[in-house]
Amino acid sequence: MSNIRKAFENGKAFIPFITCGDPDLKTTGKIVREAVKNGADLIELGIPFSDPTAEGPVIQGANIRALAGGVTTDKIFDFVRDLRRNITIPLVFMTYANVVFSYGAENFISTCAEIGIDGIILPDLPFEEKAEFQPICSKYSVDLISLIAPTSKERIAMIAREAEGFLYIVSSLGVTGTRSEITTDLASIIKVVRENTDIPCAIGFGISTPEQAKKMAAVSDGAIVGSAIIKLIEKHGKSSVELVGEYVKKMKEAVTNI
Repeated sequence: MSNIRKAFENGKAFIPFITCGDPDLKTTGKIVREAVKNGADLIELGIPFSDPTAEGPVIQGANIRALAGGVTTDKIFDFVRDLRRNITIPLVFMTYANVVFSYGAENFISTCAEIGIDGIILPDLPFEEKAEFQPICSKYSVDLISLIAPTSKERIAMIAREAEGFLYIVSSLGVTGTRSEITTDLASIIKVVRENTDIPCAIGFGISTPEQAKKMAAVSDGAIVGSAIIKLIEKHGKSSVELVGEYVKKMKEAVTNI
């Protein structure tokens, strides 16, 4: 059984996204530990990329700051090794296919397995092209996590049937970023998912408030939040650790009390 399942064993999951190296890796480590302490069930760790096409301006900014600070994939691998000395919850990387290609897919994925990364999310990898990475992920027992968007339509069932780890349900069209309202008919998407797999699904893109998280978790198995956390880090830098912890605690309580 995938280790990622553990994130969904105690009710609805809260999944924060954190860009590695923004403002620096030492602070990222403190933020991850604080998030875990305050109830995060799984953490998405972003490996910065110079052209993050699925990201809005907030996470793009985090990528730029991290890269300017000298973060590399190897430094992030070492960083995760250190995290795994006392962090046991599931961890996944969110990055781009180019990052994996340029590192060498087998080297990248085998290292993920070695350091304790449970899955990878590649938002620019079309479902039809996942064979580029799937056999290697299977070889090393690293889940290749699929995304389902409002535009997936007749492809939802097909993607769900082949899903691993958890399904990332994209709440809205466009890029990441906080939204005042999420109007997509997510219930009908998740109905098709449920008919085709028992893999958990969590909703991301646009969630920033406890009310939104609660609403999204009510129709799925959890909520994913990135931009709202990155905004706190952007504003407060090295002083953001406790603020992120408080935010995670508030969001976890919201998805728990359904």
